[in-house]
Amino acid sequence: MTAHFILYVADQAASARFWTAVLDRAPRLDAPGMTEFELGEGAVLGLMPLAGIRRLLGDALPAAEAGPDATVADAPRAELYLVREDADACHARALAAGARELSPMRARDWGHEVAYALDADGHVLACARAR
Repeated sequence: MTAHFILYVADQAASARFWTAVLDRAPRLDAPGMTEFELGEGAVLGLMPLAGIRRLLGDALPAAEAGPDATVADAPRAELYLVREDADACHARALAAGARELSPMRARDWGHEVAYALDADGHVLACARAR
């Protein structure tokens, strides 16, 4: 299993500079919409602009109710993105445990099939598999 810890950020470039300094390493990916740092075997830190998750999940996110001028403070702050062979079962377990579905399993343009859910604390859980 690989776990992606994705933080929603107001300024991707500033956050990338901060985490580059903190981790003392360059990102493994730095593209518009996502910066990723290898944390160790099976763990990745991702930085995604708040606008990116809003574009992806839209009105399903609680912060969408805050309107177009909402800030990072108005939105869920983190996403746990789990890449697993049993992504469907992972999502089903999350829903059975009380999570609210944000998006069912579907193919995404980055090469994964992903389903999204929201836990009781407002954290986004993504259960994914490579296509």
